[in-house]
Amino acid sequence: MTPLVNVIIMLGMLVVVPAGLALIETPRHVRVLWIAGALPGAASLWIGRGVVAAGLATPYAVATGVLAAHAVIRAWRVRSLAPQEVAVLTAMASPAVAGISLVWERAGHALLGFKPSLLALTVAHFHFAGFAAALVAGLVCRAAGGRRSATAAALAVPSGTALVLAGYFVDDWAELAGAVVLTAGMWLVGWLTWTEVRREVSDRLTRRLLGVSAAVLVATMLLALSWAFGEATGVPHPSVEWMAATHGVCNAAGFALCGVAAWRRLRPRPL
Repeated sequence: MTPLVNVIIMLGMLVVVPAGLALIETPRHVRVLWIAGALPGAASLWIGRGVVAAGLATPYAVATGVLAAHAVIRAWRVRSLAPQEVAVLTAMASPAVAGISLVWERAGHALLGFKPSLLALTVAHFHFAGFAAALVAGLVCRAAGGRRSATAAALAVPSGTALVLAGYFVDDWAELAGAVVLTAGMWLVGWLTWTEVRREVSDRLTRRLLGVSAAVLVATMLLALSWAFGEATGVPHPSVEWMAATHGVCNAAGFALCGVAAWRRLRPRPL
């Protein structure tokens, strides 16, 4: 992994997900286990691929698996397909994809035909497009009440994330379709954050955090579309390195970090 991708992943592991879990009804032991797994997982990013690195990444994979298992338990208890609930369950399950990918990437092995370099990007993707995006979509859906746009956002973000993952196994056109759906959902989240959630907030710092989180999505998701379109059609498009430095950094710091920080300041009832 490049140092930049490492920093992005660490931001997800150690800051965004732990802060986001406080916005979800999760037992305390799940949150403690997350930190216990994330610390060695983050350390594994900075040593060479091999047995030791994979061993350090394994506790993190276990923590993501426990969170995913809790999502299954929650789904069984709630038995609800309400859009808000779909978004929350997606947020809880997504890090497991990152956890499994991290172990194999740190071991230096391909997984299901995907090289370690692609697995590294998958780890980053499922912290932010998976966990953070779905969590914020669920929070926005609840805050915006019964608006159709809020319902659409809460369904489009999980659907787009799932379609992008499926596209890895199908072809670039399927991945492009997932990027279109995910972009539509993220833009709805940004629009509702700006016009509905932000409007009701009096605290200046919180309003600014919400504003940054919403505004950066315009550019970052255009970049995601251009990259997916280029991969599918062969037309010139940004390199992976350039995408990490632009789309990756802005989504991680601008959307996810600012968005989760703003929602923590709002102190909503946990989803």
